[in-house]
Amino acid sequence: MATRYIVTGAAGHLGSTVVRILVERGESVRGLLLPGEQPAVPGAEYIHGNVLEPESLVPLFWRDKNEVLALIHTAGIIDVTGEMSQRLYDVNVNGTKNILALCQKYQVDKLVYVSSVHAIPESGTSVPQAEIAAFSPDTVIGGYAKTKAEATQAVLNAAANGLPAVVVHPSGIIGPYDEGRNHLVQMVRDFMEGRLPVCVKGGYDVVDVRDVAAGCIAAAERGCVGECYILSGAYHEIQKILGITAVLCRKKTPPMLPMPLARLAEPLLCALARKQGQRPLYTRYSLDTVESKTRFSSQKAREKLGYTTRSIQITIRDTVQWLKEKPYRCGQSTPDIESSLPNGH
Repeated sequence: MATRYIVTGAAGHLGSTVVRILVERGESVRGLLLPGEQPAVPGAEYIHGNVLEPESLVPLFWRDKNEVLALIHTAGIIDVTGEMSQRLYDVNVNGTKNILALCQKYQVDKLVYVSSVHAIPESGTSVPQAEIAAFSPDTVIGGYAKTKAEATQAVLNAAANGLPAVVVHPSGIIGPYDEGRNHLVQMVRDFMEGRLPVCVKGGYDVVDVRDVAAGCIAAAERGCVGECYILSGAYHEIQKILGITAVLCRKKTPPMLPMPLARLAEPLLCALARKQGQRPLYTRYSLDTVESKTRFSSQKAREKLGYTTRSIQITIRDTVQWLKEKPYRCGQSTPDIESSLPNGH
């Protein structure tokens, strides 16, 4: 039987990359866009709707008699402030619960929920963190992490009650096909355009968006119901990421700010970003994240899904090339979401 893929957050960085790969494979794809959003990838069918308005999502679930439905739920808000807003909770938790209810009603054959490594409590050790079996917002810090933990547990509960659902946990996504809405891509773009005054000491587990997208599709095809899979890359210092970018752009790497100074300067850096019409990258929460140096293990996904990752050099090269070809309009503020309420992961 033929498979029809449904991708929520189809205008977002990850969602549009999932759509791109599926279209290139010749698959039948239906993407969810917010009202007023334009498709990033031609060749797919698109429906306009909102995860907070279940009735608007019904057309997503139409299928031919002999079609299998596989839904990849990438839509959600990514937030590095650490705060919990009502919109963040509504989109990431209530929006996911709406998707779960519709998947049950229309008997979707496979649901892949895109969670985050932030839903996993930090172990506090240097050992790469692996998948866990249960999630609670009480065990993680920050509004974004709490919403992802609660939504992930809701998906696992639905799987235990018969919904064929699996969960993937990407780490920090970077790569082409985004003009700066993604936080890490924004960092690269801001540096290229001379709007990143300093580099902070610390790093993060970074992964190419194309590898995560391929991992999501593999989870739809081969993931075991009720299982979680970490889709991580490798830990890299921010200075290394910007150093690779600097070589490609023939620029000097910005001076590195030690973490104690970065924390003191955080209010000033936030104010400077807002003055430039940009979303702040260096917040108290993001500084905590890069200082923690947490690593994640993708061994399970590699063994069970055939998950693979490319080198950071290739990822940054392709990101820089994409940004050069698709320059972001300076002075326009950067949206803080990718595609779901009004935009996805």
